[in-house]
Amino acid sequence: MDNLTLPHLNYAALAPMLILFGAACVGILVDAFVPRKGRYGVQLVVALAGLVGAFIAIIARIGKVTADNAVTAGGAVAVDKAALFLQGAIVVLGAVALLLIGERALERGGPFVAQAAITVGSEADQQQAKTGSGATETFPLALFSLSGMMLFVASNDLLTMFIALEVFSLPLYLLCALARRRRLISQEAALKYFLLGAYASAFFLFGLALLYGFSGGVGFAQIHAAAQDSKNPVVLLYAGLALLSIGLLFKAAAAPFHVWTPDVYQGAPTPITALMAACTKVAAFGGLLRVLYVGFDRVEWQYAPIISAVAALTMIVGAILAVTQTDIKRLLAYSAIANAGYLLVGVMGSSKDGLSSVMFYLVAYGFTVIAAFAVVTLVRDADGEATHLSRWAGLGRRSPFYATVFTVILLSFAGIPLTSGFTAKFAVFSAAGGGDSSWLIIVGVVSSMILAFPYLRVVVMMWLSEPGESTPSVSIPGALTAAALVIGVVITIAVGVVPQPLIELTTNAASFVR
Repeated sequence: MDNLTLPHLNYAALAPMLILFGAACVGILVDAFVPRKGRYGVQLVVALAGLVGAFIAIIARIGKVTADNAVTAGGAVAVDKAALFLQGAIVVLGAVALLLIGERALERGGPFVAQAAITVGSEADQQQAKTGSGATETFPLALFSLSGMMLFVASNDLLTMFIALEVFSLPLYLLCALARRRRLISQEAALKYFLLGAYASAFFLFGLALLYGFSGGVGFAQIHAAAQDSKNPVVLLYAGLALLSIGLLFKAAAAPFHVWTPDVYQGAPTPITALMAACTKVAAFGGLLRVLYVGFDRVEWQYAPIISAVAALTMIVGAILAVTQTDIKRLLAYSAIANAGYLLVGVMGSSKDGLSSVMFYLVAYGFTVIAAFAVVTLVRDADGEATHLSRWAGLGRRSPFYATVFTVILLSFAGIPLTSGFTAKFAVFSAAGGGDSSWLIIVGVVSSMILAFPYLRVVVMMWLSEPGESTPSVSIPGALTAAALVIGVVITIAVGVVPQPLIELTTNAASFVR
């Protein structure tokens, strides 16, 4: 015990994560002590206050990061420039997604309880629908998940990364099961996500064990140093990296580890799907970038062909299967898979350009996909959200404003100029061209052309079809959903028209420390 020394903690660097974790703990206490009728408002205020506080702490940290003070907690956490940018993206995107979650929470009957439960369903559902005492744990669970994502992108060793992976994954498994309007499909989605996520975590742990055997430690600096020693058994290095990558690529929804994505996106509550589509992708690629750029940059020439093949497969699989979809949420799920492939193209770019382009893409895509799911929450009938594509026929004549908004979003996904989607794809393809991965650009362009078809099909269906009896109306959004939609659409257009501020921000933040 005399030799035991506690690790040094830089509380200023850890403040954003600690604030968000503290807000999540306060949310649990709110559920325990605040009366039912007042829980939703209090939970929403606590959650948004925690996110604002975390963002202020991130802003205060900018300009104070050096190689000496970025690494803390005994070398387990590295809050460097790239980590601060990714944490800021997670917080901002999480706040916008939380507006969608909060809108459902403030509706009569709780966050995700069907109004039909007042007359049908179990006795517990009827009571919740009448009293508004639904799943108020949604808010602290979302905050716990976001805090885990923030730690994940700042993890400087594999053990801390695994803990962060579980911290942000376990709440998502629970949140996916909260769509009581579609109880069976929601629970099925959560179960699939949990089981496949457990397998992915097991692969991550096996990879961690092999890399520990290779380097004698789990820190990225140790792995990097061991990779330079030709005496170490390289079989353990390559096998460990392969198993580790499976766990990370699962979270990134890259093929062939993408099979959970369509079912989970379709079955989860739409606001939770928006949270996953935006924030989980930032966390997954933030962790993947740190692993590849910090721990394994000495073996880049070994893993580059495999990651390139995964990127090409992901783009093609996502684009082709998107064409066959008849549900808007499943279409957006396969779109997310294809976009994971485009992000992997940026990962294969040269170090600084690749990192900068991926961070740019994550922010641009995050706001656009949240806006897309915000529109999906508004297209409703008496039974809830109308997600089948046939129901969207003639929507442009019934609700021209929201059809126009969704058209802009789909054009951005398709990469049409003057939208953030075009600028983001141009950034990652340019980075790949500088990193000797030119053939990936050809695959990316071809997949983009294929993927444009299902997007344009929806546009044609909305504007050139006559509305039928089954065409739903677009409900008037509440203040929170309207705010989320406006933020998403404005940034989608602004980043496409004036991308330079975000480009400069990502360029300045594109650096890791060990």
